[in-house]
Amino acid sequence: MINPVFLRTFCTLVEVGHFTKAAEVLCITQSGVSQHIKKLEEQLGVELIDRTSKGFILTASGQRAYDQAKTVVSLLSEFSNSVKLDEKYVGEVRFMSPGTIGLHMYPELLTVQKRHPELAINYRFGPNQSIAQAVENNLVDIGLMTDKPNFSGYSKVIKSERLLLVTPSSIQSPTFEDLMQLGFINHPDGHHHANLLLSKNFAHFTHIDQMKETGYTNQIALTLDPIAMGLGFTVLPECAIPHYVNHEEVTTSTLAHPVSETIYVLSNSKRRLPKRIQFMLDVVEQAFLE
Repeated sequence: MINPVFLRTFCTLVEVGHFTKAAEVLCITQSGVSQHIKKLEEQLGVELIDRTSKGFILTASGQRAYDQAKTVVSLLSEFSNSVKLDEKYVGEVRFMSPGTIGLHMYPELLTVQKRHPELAINYRFGPNQSIAQAVENNLVDIGLMTDKPNFSGYSKVIKSERLLLVTPSSIQSPTFEDLMQLGFINHPDGHHHANLLLSKNFAHFTHIDQMKETGYTNQIALTLDPIAMGLGFTVLPECAIPHYVNHEEVTTSTLAHPVSETIYVLSNSKRRLPKRIQFMLDVVEQAFLE
């Protein structure tokens, strides 16, 4: 009999495309992922993947196995959920969002968990383009994103968030020339944010690529540090700014043409949502109404 744990590991590996990422999702070691794949290959009597210098590719047998295994894994997950006691304040809830949203949302969720300690909050940060797919593939329960999702499940607009131009405190009313001179501090959604805001406010702006990039960090909480040191400018949603401790070292400018981005919440409505997931959806929506 095929071990369903090995099947889940195999499907997760195919869907995230990397051994390290699969290990993170499954909360096991990378060697554990490799062992599961090897044992599944032994049980099936075929090779499922060919390792490459950049990771792996599926064999023909591997592709056929995945096409069938993902249905089996989904059914097993549904079966497990359906027979478990469905309680509103018990169990794990998996979230995924860009870092800018997470700065606002994660502390709110921990407050809820403190009130209901049998809830377990699993929060991952990721770029917009990977969030809808993660929800669709049942890797997370609730997704929050700022791009309009191409998604067949449940999605809802919960807020519009202003985008702000952030410069060192020495520059109070930045001109286009000031920005060109400073250079851009990028972050995972940096190009998207900058193109939205700057194209509406600076006649000479065509694309953020025309400006030099003087830094990058995928940790949104650290994005304003180089700005405070005078190393560049950036564009961030308004919700990311209050969390920065050195407010006096940066300036947020009110531009002539304000621009907002829309925040969407997603969940997989193709399956019956457990009560804890529905409860957390309500928590998320309420958090952005305040």
